[in-house]
Amino acid sequence: MIDWRRTFGLREAGVYYALLLLLGVLAALAASRGLPPYLSSQNLGNIAYQASLVGIMGVAMTVMLITGAFDLSVASVAALAAAVLIGLAGQVGFVPAAVAALCVAASIGLLNGAIVQFVGINAFIVTLGTLTAVRGLVLILTDGRSLMVEQPQVLSEMLAFESARVPLFWPLLALAAGLIALGAARRLPLTIAGGVVVGALALLAGTGFTVAAPVVYLAVFTALVWFVLRFTVAGRRLYAVGGNAEAARLSGINVHVYRLGAFVLSSVAAGFAGILFGCRLGAINPTALQGAELTVIAAAILGGTSLFGGAGSVVKTVVGALLLFTLTNGFNVLNLGANYQGLIEGIVVVAAAAIYTIGADRRRARPAAAEEAAA
Repeated sequence: MIDWRRTFGLREAGVYYALLLLLGVLAALAASRGLPPYLSSQNLGNIAYQASLVGIMGVAMTVMLITGAFDLSVASVAALAAAVLIGLAGQVGFVPAAVAALCVAASIGLLNGAIVQFVGINAFIVTLGTLTAVRGLVLILTDGRSLMVEQPQVLSEMLAFESARVPLFWPLLALAAGLIALGAARRLPLTIAGGVVVGALALLAGTGFTVAAPVVYLAVFTALVWFVLRFTVAGRRLYAVGGNAEAARLSGINVHVYRLGAFVLSSVAAGFAGILFGCRLGAINPTALQGAELTVIAAAILGGTSLFGGAGSVVKTVVGALLLFTLTNGFNVLNLGANYQGLIEGIVVVAAAAIYTIGADRRRARPAAAEEAAA
């Protein structure tokens, strides 16, 4: 039987309500000031484009948090991947340089995971050290100055990879139909509601709706990880590892492999985001993406991912990233004071964490009260 109260409660669906409420408020403010429609397909596409890099890193971070680990080095790894790409692309071409950047990122993830799992140091401390060390590597590679790609042909390949426009009207309608069918078959009300929202957005945007390629990369990556977490044995084992590592080990699950895999996935996703960042600008400076790791973690927290492992949703993390960048976009479009932006974003993150924590406490208290009443 479906628990409607829980399914559409603040803890399960709060991030969706928050995004819809924020969009509605910003649209009303824009209309009251005589500005162009805030909910235009162009502006919605811009928000998704701005959130795409953080969203890609956030999806992998969610998997990491589900396993009970932590990765503070993602932004530094992304900057290093961008530096490797920019440094090599002019000499070996875009594709080999991108492969080299991904390999470097994967090796850092493997190193992080090996130190955490086999040496036994806390993931927070290890990745805090890696954050600093990798940022130092970026400084060494760039020699403390900006690097750029000067070959026009290579630069055009990079721009085509990052800036190509992809028509989405029919794929969105197909996705909406698929979500509704899947939700109906498996009795998942939120999946059905998601399909309805996606279909409505597609109809609102119209047949000429296009988005930049990173939005498509984010959507495909999110769909793949969501499918693995939701419908495969590997996904269930990832949750089991984060929920209780010792119980998972006694059940025959190789905890080391799953946590190592999460570290590698996190770094490879960060490396891919760094490649997109390098392609977007055709250049890199030593301070690029500094502090982005906190935005990535904030997106995961807004999506309700537990910092203690065993719970989390990649779809909600993406919605959390969209929420953060909708705030930023709203401040820019409405020309509100940028001085208040950080304050409001911080309050939103703390409020979301409070809602999830209070919701979890009440859920735990309910069965206990029922047991006492039965006794």
